[in-house]
Amino acid sequence: MKTGSCFCESIQFELKGDDYPVANCHCTMCRRTSGAPFVTWLLVPKDDFRVTAGRPKVLKSSDHGTRTFCGDCGTPITCISSRHPERVDITLGSLTHPEQLTPTGDYYEDTRLPWVRPLDGQP
Repeated sequence: MKTGSCFCESIQFELKGDDYPVANCHCTMCRRTSGAPFVTWLLVPKDDFRVTAGRPKVLKSSDHGTRTFCGDCGTPITCISSRHPERVDITLGSLTHPEQLTPTGDYYEDTRLPWVRPLDGQP
């Protein structure tokens, strides 16, 4: 079981399994909502994710996307899209041990910042 939380730990969660895809998203919404050049997401079946403490705030970030975050410290926690309703995307950096997972893909590379290198190291 994997666990995670926001920075101030008022929001805590757990995941049932441990073999999930991990990917970097370079879309402009991820950049703007995180304040980072990209966000690394853990892609988890909804039934494997459970908030165990606190109540995340909800942001409707697009016609098809809803994001959650801590209302106290601002840590982004999840993104849920109607385009893949069976899954919840969890920010890798909010895991207790994010170093245990490695991204294997890049998404929305057309909006990737020019100084951020893709995973394969190619420009």
